[in-house]
Amino acid sequence: MEFNVKKLASDAGVFFSRAMQFTEEKLGQAEKTELDAHFENLLARADCTKNWTEKILRQTEVLLQPNPSARVEEFLYEKLDRKVPSRVTNGELLAQYMTEAANDFGPGTPYGKTLIKVGETQRRLGAAEREFIHSASINFLTPLRNFLEGDWRTISKERRILQNRRLDLDACKARLKKAKAAEAKAACEGDAVPDFQETRPRNYVLSASASALWSDEVEKAEHELRLTQTEFDRQAEVTRLLLEGISSTHVNHLRCLHEFVESQTNYYAQCYQFMLDLQKQLGRFSGTFVGNADSTSPAAAPSPPAVAAATLPAVPTIPVVPTIVGVPNTVAEGVLNPNEVKPPASGTRKARVLYDYEAADSTELALLADEMITVYSLPGMDPDWLIGERGNQKGKVPVTYLELLS
Repeated sequence: MEFNVKKLASDAGVFFSRAMQFTEEKLGQAEKTELDAHFENLLARADCTKNWTEKILRQTEVLLQPNPSARVEEFLYEKLDRKVPSRVTNGELLAQYMTEAANDFGPGTPYGKTLIKVGETQRRLGAAEREFIHSASINFLTPLRNFLEGDWRTISKERRILQNRRLDLDACKARLKKAKAAEAKAACEGDAVPDFQETRPRNYVLSASASALWSDEVEKAEHELRLTQTEFDRQAEVTRLLLEGISSTHVNHLRCLHEFVESQTNYYAQCYQFMLDLQKQLGRFSGTFVGNADSTSPAAAPSPPAVAAATLPAVPTIPVVPTIVGVPNTVAEGVLNPNEVKPPASGTRKARVLYDYEAADSTELALLADEMITVYSLPGMDPDWLIGERGNQKGKVPVTYLELLS
């Protein structure tokens, strides 16, 4: 108990000394040890990294989970070290509602069929969103959170220790300065010639005693100053090494950022492909739903000039047919038949199939993931399609399903 009391009293004294030094510095009544410019730049860079990492982390969490209540729930589960329960995404919930509605309206009706198809696509979109959120959380959010809760806490702790060491150092400098001033004053008083006519020349004796006491105080203050200077230098070196590690943190976060962009790119590519597939399916089911640009052309409804021309006498004209190299004119006038197309002498490329693709009609080529095919384009073709060849098979293939290699 006695030891604890002494330690408590010592800690209280140190705390009081630091508080006094800090207050006097703020009031401009005490000198402050300044850090070198390089160290100050490291401190500013570390603070900047911490502030922007916090903002990026919070906003990415909002991007992945816009619902604030859900974010609070996930935060509580994380702090309690419990697994976050699986949550249905908005797309999956919409898919469930559409499927239930289709069953009520009748899955055999046009509206019911369309609801089922759209609901299935929404389910796939929701699953892709879930995968993207999981990937982004592991590859991007977790490293940022680990920096703030791990490395930054260590840096902050060492910076607080360095601040205390600096206050101790400046307090020792102030004590040494005061001790030297008092010693000089006592020495001046001791140099005065004593009046030995007095029966008791006690002023002279007291001055000599005070000078000796202040000399001891100066030696003690110098010893404490050397110790505190050594501790300050050691702590400054430790803190400097941690602050210089911010550069490696930036490198790590850069790698994580690339992974986040890759995950986001794959997610949006999947969503785009799902919607393309849905558009094609809806174009087959309903004649009123338009699935491509050709169907939306105003040819379906005759324009006023066309109606006016129909009322005029027929005038013989020469049909203008675009000429395609290697393609007969009969093909160019109607639907492009890939079997009648000859590959160009140059311009063919190899491509790897990314996803399975089911041919919609005889003009398209069915694809299997990871297989290699030869592709090329023809003048006048839709830029979203290519002609693909696999052995003796030939047909149109969508560009989004391919990875062009050479």
